[in-house]
Amino acid sequence: MAQQPVSLALSGYAADASGLIPNWLKLDSAEVHAPVLHLFPTRPSRILDIGAGIGSDAAWLASRGHSIIALEPTDALREAGLEHHSGPRIEWLNDRLPDLLSLMARRETFDLVKLTAVWAHLDPDQRRVAMPNIASQVGKSGRLIMSIREGWSPANRPVFEAAVDETIRMAEANGLALIFRTESGSIQPANIAHGVKWHWLAFERPA
Repeated sequence: MAQQPVSLALSGYAADASGLIPNWLKLDSAEVHAPVLHLFPTRPSRILDIGAGIGSDAAWLASRGHSIIALEPTDALREAGLEHHSGPRIEWLNDRLPDLLSLMARRETFDLVKLTAVWAHLDPDQRRVAMPNIASQVGKSGRLIMSIREGWSPANRPVFEAAVDETIRMAEANGLALIFRTESGSIQPANIAHGVKWHWLAFERPA
């Protein structure tokens, strides 16, 4: 049976983990999220990081007083996260898009749901399943912040064109209001060399 698109990407991340981990350990989460940094909560909040990788963002957020569920389906990345970025404010969870079965069973909501560099790994059919599940995790007055990759990606970690306006319509159909959009270049050398761009979107659920 052919692998689903998101499974192909996860297999690629698993295969490339030994090279990715040391590079990701060098990244500055504040620099990565600079375009939307002003939208992160300033008071201690409950945050869900979908596709947490090795947990650098989770650790950065924990250092700012937040409590985080770091959701990561790739074993090698999650294990590296537990090694390098564990702590009482970070809970690691093995789950994956589009269904988020383990997460959905918990019936929780969050002040912030973060989806960095994940959305384009899902194909259109998977996104239609994923968006209602992601939106259901955003509590009242809570926010969803996401980045969407545009351009090159390694062949074993495929991405699919994800139209920004379509993504906005999907989020709005699930009760989230757009509060910010912008685009930026990448900060990683390989992405810079290939002209990768990032589209940043932020939504809020009305109180």
